[in-house]
Amino acid sequence: MPATTFWTGTTIAAVSLVTVWGVIRGSGSPVPAPQTVRLPVTADTGGVTPQQMVDAFHSAFGEHHARAVHAKGIMAEGDFTPSAEAAGLSKAPLFTGGPMPTLVRFSNFTGIPDIPDNIGDANPRGLALKFTMPGGATTDIVTHSFNGFPTATTAEFRELLLAIAASGAGAPKPTPIESFLAGHPIAKAFLTSQKPAPVSYTTLSYFGVNSFRFTNAAGGQHYVRYRFVPVAGEQFLPAGAAEKMSGNYLVDELPIRLAKGAVAYDWYAQIAEAGDAIENPAIAWPESRKLVKLGRIRIQRMVSDPATADKRALFMPANVPTGIEPADPMLTIRQGAYPISFAHRQ
Repeated sequence: MPATTFWTGTTIAAVSLVTVWGVIRGSGSPVPAPQTVRLPVTADTGGVTPQQMVDAFHSAFGEHHARAVHAKGIMAEGDFTPSAEAAGLSKAPLFTGGPMPTLVRFSNFTGIPDIPDNIGDANPRGLALKFTMPGGATTDIVTHSFNGFPTATTAEFRELLLAIAASGAGAPKPTPIESFLAGHPIAKAFLTSQKPAPVSYTTLSYFGVNSFRFTNAAGGQHYVRYRFVPVAGEQFLPAGAAEKMSGNYLVDELPIRLAKGAVAYDWYAQIAEAGDAIENPAIAWPESRKLVKLGRIRIQRMVSDPATADKRALFMPANVPTGIEPADPMLTIRQGAYPISFAHRQ
């Protein structure tokens, strides 16, 4: 069953970051220090803890000592060049200077590390990015290939995962997931309207469904959501073609494509207007909203030693620089659970 990217947790405990960054540094891999995380002052978590969310993912997809969600993935690297317009929206150092190193990870949905690329349950696909800014500090973004989220809150998302876990073979009708979807039409639409199988991970657009507040040098502010669009356009397999493809066709295709040349993505900020749902990721903003190009990403090559690089990589969705602030309480939730999942898979 297709579902969506994992967002969980409450405010990070200091011990979590100490543990996580100690694990990474102990690996011998040079890692920049984590950035200051500015989270919403108040965030309604519905009483859900980070550990409960990680456990819910494991209940739905099994315990594999891998990422709790988007477990199957592949990593590449390249650079990001900001646009002239970006600095007008945010004073973040991310939007100054020349090309900056960028790490990317494409992935399939679920916490199943060997989920086939050619089945519907692998949707939505994921794209995570880590930018190394001038001076060596980093910032992260986590997105997926569907413009929206199945639930408005973390508590509801945990209910969805638990309903999936309780709806296996032999579950009495109506199953828990059938009952959940009957009362959550947005979640039902999400699960039944994913995109067709892509030609490549790089022929999909990706969306940041949570909102951020941008502040520019003059103090002007805008609420934005992210969008990453392939310069060559979206491309999908013909109907019925996916089942004829290998279960690893996307993983196998990426290095072949990059060997022929770089793949380019344009990064946009979608600008909110009055009345748009800033704190509800289940409601996509209208397509009529203005898009401002923040810059271009060039994905140039595969990472060396991909298995080790993937194990060591941690993308923290609220790892943001000055000039960018989380505006959606769900980011608080997500930020708390990622370190738990990271430590668990080491």
